[in-house]
Parts: sequence; structure tokens; C-alpha cells
Amino acid sequence: MIYLDYNATAPIDPAVRQAMLPFLSELHGNASSSHALGRAAGRAVDAAREQVASLIGAFPDEIVFTSGGSESNNHVIKGVADTLRGRGDHIITSAVEHPAIRMPCAYLEKRGFRVTRVPVDGTGMVNPDDVKKAVQPSTVLISVMHANNEVGTIQPIAEISRIAREASVWMHTDAAQSIGKMPVIVGDLGVEFLSLAGHKFYAPAGIGALFIRRGIQIEPLILGAGHEAGRRAGTSAVVNIVGLGAAAHLVQVDPRSAEMRQRCHQLQRLLEVGLGDRVRVNSRAEKRLPNTLNASFVGENSIELLSRMPELCASPGAACRHDAMEPSAVLTAMGVPRDLALGAIRFSLGRPTTDDEIKAAAEMIIRAVTVRH
Repeated sequence: MIYLDYNATAPIDPAVRQAMLPFLSELHGNASSSHALGRAAGRAVDAAREQVASLIGAFPDEIVFTSGGSESNNHVIKGVADTLRGRGDHIITSAVEHPAIRMPCAYLEKRGFRVTRVPVDGTGMVNPDDVKKAVQPSTVLISVMHANNEVGTIQPIAEISRIAREASVWMHTDAAQSIGKMPVIVGDLGVEFLSLAGHKFYAPAGIGALFIRRGIQIEPLILGAGHEAGRRAGTSAVVNIVGLGAAAHLVQVDPRSAEMRQRCHQLQRLLEVGLGDRVRVNSRAEKRLPNTLNASFVGENSIELLSRMPELCASPGAACRHDAMEPSAVLTAMGVPRDLALGAIRFSLGRPTTDDEIKAAAEMIIRAVTVRH
């Protein structure tokens, strides 16, 4: 089996698993308890908070642990709306956001908020000028993802943040896909909020974090006891938090971005040589994540194509319902024709991906396409 679906989820790294093991057995205390086991758990949570903060250039007290990227995004969107409702009712986002941004924005629209979705070009890139034109006196938040989960396009977040700052508008970016694959420093990006998801960079699923810049207070999403300095209620998931911290340390000291980029380029070259004009790449290599390749196969249905390659794990660029297939909303927003969008597959590499796997995957794909033709 060849796994090229790391943007969907990454396996837990052995070093991360090893760090978690003690908290699955003898160190089982509640991090809020005052006894010895509780204090040990609390120290582990504090250490993990420092590791996550170090990864993105933040202060530890700016990190709020959550259940993952979706919760972090919902916390920002809904929390800012509730906090600043008296000041404005307008949010700006992009046409290619993850559903964890799209759906909370749609939820707020039903409750009287207005949402502007700025378009993207043919590579999935937002034009900062479009964001600037969309800003209104009632704008309270701009949320644009750092890197797209489907095509890997990296957005000009620092430039958009400058526009937000000039307009006294808070800026959020969903960095779930970029963390662990490229440097992500909150000071360089200039954002007030940043979301991350552990299972995208070798931590377990069910754990994430939200960066909230010092001095900013927004309404919490989950109410209850005063965990996370009153910003997110719920008993600390110590095992998963330790895993998140270990993963943050791992990708900071050993990112392997260059290796992933080289292998991703290798896959693209092999497909282009082997298939010629029967393959179309849906983003520019110099403007995308080092591990991501989204390609359309002419005349193919991506789900059917993948079914002819059961040994390969990758994601189709379409949503499948019981009665129909619909093209990816991201590819549609990019202007990719419907037939090409329905034939799109996302290949996403990870730290364990090898040269031999890339060569084998390319051979498998070329064979599956050419045999049908």
C-alpha cells in the first residue's frame, strides 16, 4: 500500500507515540488536580504548550488547546462575531476555504451577519486588492487560509494582514495544512488568530490549538469550568496534548520540507512525461505546499480511476453522493472546467514517503490511465 493522503491525515510518528505512552498508563492524572499525578500531568501540558508556541513563534499563554482545526476555526469565527457584534456585522473570507470556515460563516449569515467571499485566480490565489476592496466600516474579521488543503496554494497572508491592520480589523488564518510542511511564524504573518490541527503533522486526531494574540479576548465556544485560562472549557486531554507538543517539536527541528518538495516535483515530472497532455496540474509549484500535487486526468472520473488503483491511497477532487458526483468547490472557484475537476486527484506526501514509493505510484497511475485509453 502506498499512502499519498497526508493532507487528509498523517500517521502518528513513532517519537510522538513514545512521548504519549506514559500518559496512557502510570501518569494518568487530571492536569487540574493538585496531587502528584495531577501536577505531573499539568507540567506535561505546560511543556506541550511551550513546544507548540515555539513552533509558530508565539508566547505559551497565546496557545489554547482545542479538539482540532474545526473547533479552532469555529471558536474564532463565532467568538469574534459574538464579541464584536456591537461594532460590526461583516466578515471577509475566500471562495476556497475549508468547510470548517465556510459553514460557521454560513451559520452567522442566518443570524444577520454579512459575509464577503473574495474570488481566487486559476491557481487558487487570493488577490489582496480584492480583500482591500471588500473591507467596510462594519468589517470585524478577515479569515483567509494559509495554504489550501486541496491544491496546496499558499496565500499572501502577511500582505492581507497589513490590509486588515490598516483597517483596524482582526485577521485569522487557518494553518492546518501548512504547519509542519513549511515555516509558519505568527509574527511574520501578522495575524491575531491562527488555527492548527495535530493530525495533519503526526500528532493524534482529536487535538489542535488556537493561537490568540496577547491582549485579545473573545467569547469562548465551549462553556464550563475555567480550563485554558477560561478560554476553552473541558478537562485537558493530556495524552493528546503531549502528542501535539511532541509533534510540534519534531517538525520544528526536522521539517524535511526540501525532501517532500523534491519528491512531489518528481511525481509531477513522471506523470507529465508518462501522460503528456492527459494530465493537467492545478496549481503552480512555486506557490504551493511542498508536499501537495493536485492533478486532473483528462477523460477520467477520479473516483473510478482510484478504484482501479486499490494499492494507492489518495483523495479524489470531487464529492460523491448516492445519486451524483459534484466537482470540488475549490476547483470550481478556480475556474477549472467541470470535466477536468471531476477527474482531479490530490496526492499529498509526508515525511515517510520514499523515492521508491513515488516511482511506484507514478507507474501505477500511468498504467491505470493508459490501459483505459
